[in-house]
Amino acid sequence: MTIQLHIDTQTQALYLMRDGQMVRSFLVSTAKNGTGQAEGSGCTPLGKHQISEKFGDGLPNNAVFVARRFTGELYDDNLACEHPERDWILGRILWLDGCEEGINKGCDADGICVDTKSRYVYIHGTPDTEPMGVPMSHGCVRMRNEELVWLYDQVAVGCEVIIR
Repeated sequence: MTIQLHIDTQTQALYLMRDGQMVRSFLVSTAKNGTGQAEGSGCTPLGKHQISEKFGDGLPNNAVFVARRFTGELYDDNLACEHPERDWILGRILWLDGCEEGINKGCDADGICVDTKSRYVYIHGTPDTEPMGVPMSHGCVRMRNEELVWLYDQVAVGCEVIIR
């Protein structure tokens, strides 16, 4: 059985595919700056990727992460008010790694870093107050926490992720 994730930045949707058949779709939020590969662009990278690491096993859906570590905090309205400037990473993290040298891995022909993993691009949970179906992230792929927790259990490290 082959499982893949397909992310469409035009429709702001993520599709879970099993043996070439769509199993489930989700509204997501990719980068407000659009698509692009360059480090510092704030864009969502295109192309073939894989899940390189997973974070959040057994944690609550509203667990707060900073630098892929659980802070011990649980997201709620009070925490949001205390830290209005934070870009919340909640619930689970699927860390993406590019598979195409010079496109989303390493550097391009001009020597510009285009490496998805070193850019820390994830599929991660976000507060319910953040819109889905609208590009609003800083480059990552945001999902509803409950949906991400379900998806997290369906995919393994090494799962192919296509972003177009």
